[in-house]
Amino acid sequence: MSTYEGQDIVRKLASQSDLLIENYKVSGLRQYGLDYESLKAVNPRLIYCSITGFGQTGPYASNAGYDFIIQAMGGMMSITGERDDLPGGGPQKVGVAVSDLMTGMYATVALLAALAHRERTGEGQYIDMALLDSEVAMVANLGSNYLVSGKAPGRMGNAHQNIVPYQAFATADGHMILAVGNDNQFSRFCSVAGRPELAQDPRFATNPNRVRNRPMLVPVVAEIMRTRTTRQWLEALEPAGVPVGPINNLAQVFEDPQVRARGMKVEAPHPLAGKVPMVASPMKLSATPVEHRTAPPTLGQHTDEILTALLGFTEQQIALLREQGVV
Repeated sequence: MSTYEGQDIVRKLASQSDLLIENYKVSGLRQYGLDYESLKAVNPRLIYCSITGFGQTGPYASNAGYDFIIQAMGGMMSITGERDDLPGGGPQKVGVAVSDLMTGMYATVALLAALAHRERTGEGQYIDMALLDSEVAMVANLGSNYLVSGKAPGRMGNAHQNIVPYQAFATADGHMILAVGNDNQFSRFCSVAGRPELAQDPRFATNPNRVRNRPMLVPVVAEIMRTRTTRQWLEALEPAGVPVGPINNLAQVFEDPQVRARGMKVEAPHPLAGKVPMVASPMKLSATPVEHRTAPPTLGQHTDEILTALLGFTEQQIALLREQGVV
């Protein structure tokens, strides 16, 4: 971007492109004449999406934003992790960069909406995406709980804020999830567990009462769950319609028969490694199924192809640009 030649290439590409996505600092591309207003003059139909930590406005707009920081500032770490008064208690980040990932997802939806708008009107537009905005949006029901009640929720470990019993439990040989979503499911769980009287107890018969009496019920359920192996519980509870699941590590995930049946591991050709294993797209489209034709590109793998096919550059021109450090 720092050379006139590089800026000119971006400008030419933008003149014939539908979308431009960038994650420079706020106003970072204006100095190169590659901000939205400058490129809109070249291509009024262009949809231009900027992704930053805090967005283009507000007191933090110029601050650098990293997923870890955003998880802290956006409330995610205040609701993730064990309670402070329990062993291992305290705030925890999610194991993957969720604010980065979800901002990309939200940006994709926004880009598709902008394309639909352009299809009707012929107009391009500017999209301002912020990691912090996405993080605040994705706290979902807990954000709504706070806005309605005025009470900030705390960390609950693997327990659910509004449903009981709905959490991880130790079994005789590991751990699993028991996700009792309603009173009928609780009754069926109690029958399978050999404790039908729990479902008749007024303290536990309805979910609101189970939430109120969580400290009394959860230790009882925990003791029951330790009496059988994970597999024994799965085989007993799944046919009864009680939602359960094992806690898998990633090796177990990719060996899981459901994951294998859904084709979530694929191999793609790679210019250096021959072929590489990849996580497949989760999108299953009936008319236009996803095709995993290539692995993620190496740095600059398609530079020559783009400059030649889209901009008509010759091999000599590309060689000179490379020699000058432009591409």
